Amino acid sequence: MLYAEIEISSFLKARRAALDPADLGLPGGVTRRRVRGLRREEVAQLAGISVDYYTRIEQGRAHAISDSVLDAIARALRLSGGEVTYLRNIAVPRRRGAADCCAPGAAPGQTVRPEIRQLLDAMESTVPALVIGRGLDILAWNRLGGRVAFDLEAVAPDRRNTALLVFLDPAARALHPEWEDKAEEVVGNLRAESGRHPDDPRICEVVNELLVRSADFTRLWQAQSVHECLRGTKRILHPDVGELVITFESFRLGADEDQALVTYSAPRGSETERRLRELAALPGVSTARAGAAPAGVA
Repeated sequence: MLYAEIEISSFLKARRAALDPADLGLPGGVTRRRVRGLRREEVAQLAGISVDYYTRIEQGRAHAISDSVLDAIARALRLSGGEVTYLRNIAVPRRRGAADCCAPGAAPGQTVRPEIRQLLDAMESTVPALVIGRGLDILAWNRLGGRVAFDLEAVAPDRRNTALLVFLDPAARALHPEWEDKAEEVVGNLRAESGRHPDDPRICEVVNELLVRSADFTRLWQAQSVHECLRGTKRILHPDVGELVITFESFRLGADEDQALVTYSAPRGSETERRLRELAALPGVSTARAGAAPAGVA
């Protein structure tokens, strides 16, 4: 079974299990339901398709599923916008064989264009910024971006990955006092990435390592949550300058659709702005640069 087939099965099962039949006007009762959530036949009825067809879709045995059917299933399961996008991504037929899935070198390398590095340079003294690539690899950063949370210069190239750092670095829980929220954000973003690139070897490598080494990641990954967090506010307890309350924004790069520029900022005159200036003045903070690529990344 290919990755996409496994994912669509797990995802649809989790989403129908998460629904309360009573909220949809369906009968419940312990005598009728031995498991929580909706039955397959109820999802099929709500979507207006046959039970056999829905079963084949959920088992990953249906091919060339139309947009109208996917939309009907999405409405039946009350999927969010991000979940609908994820369902569409994993429902697309794959032409690769099972032997090609996650094959080393199967994905194009990730490089940061000189123009983007120049942009990082221009923001280096005032705006912390990073470039995030496929699988949440950290590809480049500027003066402040490399120190606003983890000290990226001190991290081995193949470990410069948001998910690996949040779940496996011992400092992560001290840095992020709302660690569970941060972990859920990272898993939601990584699952959205896996939907866009289901056969990408780097994403497979990161997910597989975390499933083996982190019980927290396994718990959150199995929940099948898809929530791509592209903006918000986070609190970081920085070991050198203290608490930072920063706003982040992610911008997809038009010419590099697999990359996002992530910026951090604080209100003018705030304590966090003062502490960011203090952080920028600390010795050892490098100028803007691209990080050495992880294994398998150009």
